[in-house]
Amino acid sequence: MNLTGVITEQRRYMQRVFSWMFAGLLMTAIVAYALSLNHNVLAYFSANPFALFGIIIAELVMVFFLSARVQKLSITTAMLLFFVYAALNGITFSLVFAVYTTASIATTFLVTAGMFGAAALYGYVTKRDLSRMGSILTMMLIGLLLATLVNFFLASSALYWLTTYAGVIIFTGLTAYDIQAIREANIIGNEGTDDDTKEAIMGALILYLDFINLFLYLLRIFGNRN
Repeated sequence: MNLTGVITEQRRYMQRVFSWMFAGLLMTAIVAYALSLNHNVLAYFSANPFALFGIIIAELVMVFFLSARVQKLSITTAMLLFFVYAALNGITFSLVFAVYTTASIATTFLVTAGMFGAAALYGYVTKRDLSRMGSILTMMLIGLLLATLVNFFLASSALYWLTTYAGVIIFTGLTAYDIQAIREANIIGNEGTDDDTKEAIMGALILYLDFINLFLYLLRIFGNRN
């Protein structure tokens, strides 16, 4: 296949990745909005916080399971797990929708979309190898998780804002890195196969996580509580 053919196939592949990502985000938004209007749901999680922790643990298990086993799953199972994960995320996000005003959520979403889009475009068109940056950002992410855990006990306002802005920087950078990595990892010539679809789902999951985390950190900055 000539260079033009490779570029064209990669472009179509990335379009499929983004289509899956947007479908996942839409599922999360619909579930979150619907449940945020139901006061019984909110009251249930307020009275049973361990149920929420159970959902969060289930989400983590599903992400690791999909990452490790996606190539051995059928397309139907991979698709189902992806959308179940997005729906579970919608349950946790319903609490966010209940806490923050609709206007501030909409504003934060637009800001997130703009930053994500700019980082994604850079990651797609740049000729620079971002693998080293990806390694650095991964180490920073581990540090961010540890700092967040420590601040859970310290409740330091300064550390809270430090992790907030660090999170924005890290996930913006990871978006650019992940876009490049997903594009380069695409196997040319398998377009339309089951493996190609599963590759696209995994790429979508990675970008979905980048977008969601970037949104959450930006919501700390732009969000107004009810």
